[in-house]
Amino acid sequence: MEIKKVTDAAFKKYGRIVDNVDFSSLVAKLAETPLPEGVAYEPSVSILESLPVMEEISKVVYGEMPVQIGYCNGHNTLLNALEYHRDSEINVAAGEAVLMLGLLQDVEADFTYDTSRVEAFLVPAGTAVEIYATTLHYAPCDPNNQGFKVAVILPKGTNYPLSSPHAKVSGQKAPSEDALLTAVNKWLIGHAEGGLDEGTFLGLKGENLRL
Repeated sequence: MEIKKVTDAAFKKYGRIVDNVDFSSLVAKLAETPLPEGVAYEPSVSILESLPVMEEISKVVYGEMPVQIGYCNGHNTLLNALEYHRDSEINVAAGEAVLMLGLLQDVEADFTYDTSRVEAFLVPAGTAVEIYATTLHYAPCDPNNQGFKVAVILPKGTNYPLSSPHAKVSGQKAPSEDALLTAVNKWLIGHAEGGLDEGTFLGLKGENLRL
């Protein structure tokens, strides 16, 4: 598929480059984190959150909201799913990474989404991008077959286990948006070929896109 750059005008509806914070210390520490064969996501990592830049991110980027810094590292070339949050997510790439993105506004009334609408964007090494709350996204992809390491910054508590019951998927149908909620502040639409947990709403229509 075509890979655009986050500097292209096409990226503006999905997010922006964050250039008012120095992320160099975070990039350096992120390089020390593990690189698994598959994909690993950790919502909160102490060696990243102990950096002084965490306070600056909270203050400058999130308007003094409490945040968490984790990572998504590994090897991946497939879309598999798309998720969204009620808040922006900051991604900081230690090396090159590709993000497959869509728009929440294009999700149908039955919560399905056509993967032909997805666009791919290259995030250069050392670059931080804000992914808007209205942007569908999932695990980064590896453009160079060398793996990726991406810091993931979100409001504190996001992506942790749910503490109360929510609506469940019935067959391949979601009775309400609540059935898409798979973790705190995480609404997920999966692909049938994505290898996701049982009970995940499989609402992605079309090809399971490959980089």
